[in-house]
Amino acid sequence: MKVLFSVAAQNGNQETLPLIWWLAPIAAIVALGFAWYFYRQLMRESEGTETMVEIAQAVREGAMAYLSSQYRVVTKVFIVLLIVFGVMAVLGLQNPIVPFAFITGGFFSALCGYIGMKTATNASARTANAARKSLDSALRIALRAGAVMGLGVVGFALLDISVWFLLLYYTIPSILPDGGFLMELGNPLPVITATMLSFGMGASTYALFARVGGGIFTKAADVGADLVGKIENDIPEDDPRNPATIADNVGDNVGDVAGMGADLYESYAGSILATAALGVSAVISAGASFWQSAGMTEQQMQLRYIAAPLVIAAVGVFLSILAVFLVRTEEDANQGQLIRALNRGLYVSSIGIWILSLPILYILEIPNYWQVWIAISAGLLVGMTIGKATEYYTSFAYKPTQRISEHAERSTATLMIEGLAVGMESTAIPIVAIMTGIAISFYVMGGINNIAMGLYGVGIAAVGMLSTLGFTLATDAYGPIADNAGGNAEMSKLDSIVRERTDQLDAVGNTTAAIGKGFAIGSAALTALALLAAYLEEIRLFLASHAIKEGGLLSINGGRQIAEWTMQDFMDFYNVTILNPAVLIGMMAGAATAFYFSSMTMRAVGRAAGVMVEEVRRQFRENPGILEGTEKPDYARCVEISTISAQKEMVAPSVLALLVPIIIGVIFGVAGVLGLLSGTLVTAFALAVMMSNAGGAWDNAKKYIEEGHYGGKGSKAHKASIVGDTVGDPFKDTSGPSLNILIKLMAMTSIVFAGLITLFSNGQGLLVMLLGG
Repeated sequence: MKVLFSVAAQNGNQETLPLIWWLAPIAAIVALGFAWYFYRQLMRESEGTETMVEIAQAVREGAMAYLSSQYRVVTKVFIVLLIVFGVMAVLGLQNPIVPFAFITGGFFSALCGYIGMKTATNASARTANAARKSLDSALRIALRAGAVMGLGVVGFALLDISVWFLLLYYTIPSILPDGGFLMELGNPLPVITATMLSFGMGASTYALFARVGGGIFTKAADVGADLVGKIENDIPEDDPRNPATIADNVGDNVGDVAGMGADLYESYAGSILATAALGVSAVISAGASFWQSAGMTEQQMQLRYIAAPLVIAAVGVFLSILAVFLVRTEEDANQGQLIRALNRGLYVSSIGIWILSLPILYILEIPNYWQVWIAISAGLLVGMTIGKATEYYTSFAYKPTQRISEHAERSTATLMIEGLAVGMESTAIPIVAIMTGIAISFYVMGGINNIAMGLYGVGIAAVGMLSTLGFTLATDAYGPIADNAGGNAEMSKLDSIVRERTDQLDAVGNTTAAIGKGFAIGSAALTALALLAAYLEEIRLFLASHAIKEGGLLSINGGRQIAEWTMQDFMDFYNVTILNPAVLIGMMAGAATAFYFSSMTMRAVGRAAGVMVEEVRRQFRENPGILEGTEKPDYARCVEISTISAQKEMVAPSVLALLVPIIIGVIFGVAGVLGLLSGTLVTAFALAVMMSNAGGAWDNAKKYIEEGHYGGKGSKAHKASIVGDTVGDPFKDTSGPSLNILIKLMAMTSIVFAGLITLFSNGQGLLVMLLGG
């Protein structure tokens, strides 16, 4: 088996990389190759009639105009952050490589969103045209278009991580000749893995702007179109007479596709990077006997723990590609059968990872490979549990959503109450699943004796959960494609059977989108816990690189140097206990941040939607011929309103996520930051699940009524359900999904600014410094 570790020439004291590690860049290239293949296959399909082509082109132009505007705003923010990082590097508060890693993370996050949106806008008319032939044809086109983004996300993430690691592993000794005692010992891995976390901050920063901005755009248009079109004027959804209908379709792409692609790119990359950093720390904490008993050096063992999440993710790529080809359905399929068709791919890919991960870990010669495999299994089980719970609470095939529809017959008020109750109830299973997953993955890895090793188990559980992201993201992206296809069919006045088929796909898409959000939120919780440990590791590296003299921090705790400190030593030194007011203050600040952030994003949608409502009313009032079908609405004006509103409103919530960790860290130190991140994690996770599931349930309750139940379209129950769907829109598409990025961005920001925080009373905080503590 030693032959598996014989590739790549050594560089100084560095060990060779495991041969199986190269599976990650190979899988990245294969993923991007299949993404290109699916895209070329899509573009060979016909877009249909001249009207269908015209509508699709209008949506494409609006989506690209929005994205260009968003790039200009985000570029300004990135320039400011790059200047800050540059100044910190000059002052010795940060690794000089961080600014470059940060910018590449943001670039690839944006690129994934762009590719996803370009594909989706090209797929909607083609899906509608395929629906004229059969349901199965439309399903395949929509799913494979979604697979372009799914495989693009995992491909670019693995490629970027692999290239950065190779670059740093073989050049960092010459780039950082004064990298502290860790470099003097000839081991660059702690510095490399900590530096690469800043790549995750770049991805998280762009993802939050994309999710918040895209969510505001899409929901402002959606709310405006529904309230004035459906409720006030009794015109159908996606009716071409509605001035906001093109903006609504554009919003599906910029929010539910481009924003989602950037979001899950950072989730996927962040879980791998955090786990790799913890693998290095876990081996250090385990002590020399751990690697010596296996006949290895410390660095050889660390390379295996770094390789594990990358190789597991790589195998997930191949299984995701297989899963895409397995999805097909019958022509007269109902919602349950369509969900089962998609679940077939999900189950095959998940079971495949579960089976193949054990021999992979054995080949890597990881001493505790059985325990790591159990942690991965726990992550897969948690993901499946959250997915099924989300399906149960949001699909109209089950009682919770049907009960909301039943309340629509009585009153709008009781429908809203029931929807909120369903959302709140739906948090129980995901929370218990996450608790169970954390307990299993932490304790089976020996977390009681080695906290870092236990948290490595939690991190690799998150990797296991996201290992088949290439397929789960494809099922998520397919939803808005099907939604747009329905809009195109309605505006093009195609046969009613076409709209019925696209509505079937759209209803399933709402459930798969909710499942995708559940995976993202669940993985965010596990990854954020791993990032807490990565934050302490960054503190360790900063203190080490500044070579604090014997008699200072390096010699406390029995005179042991900082390289020998365990996670518990750091917790003791910074007094991270529940009785420390700094920890409690941080926890309360984290809880408040989650709610205040949600408030900001909800209000942003409300303000933008208000402007949209007034514009649609103005056009109807000033041009009566629009409702009569004799005049064409000014679609471009509504797209412009959503674009301007989104760009203006997305900045404040995103800046909040960047500033709060720095402020708490400077004032209350490391203990305050750990409290902040813990409070944000617990509160934002529960709040995100509640909002996403309540919104999904309200939406599908409306679709259940539209299928003919409780009076069908145009009935009193239908109008009540539209109100519920309208309120649920910002819940499930703006605030809810943005919260999982908030959790990780705050953790990433804390890691990148760890050097600044340790300036104040050695990380105890400005308050301690001023009060002389």
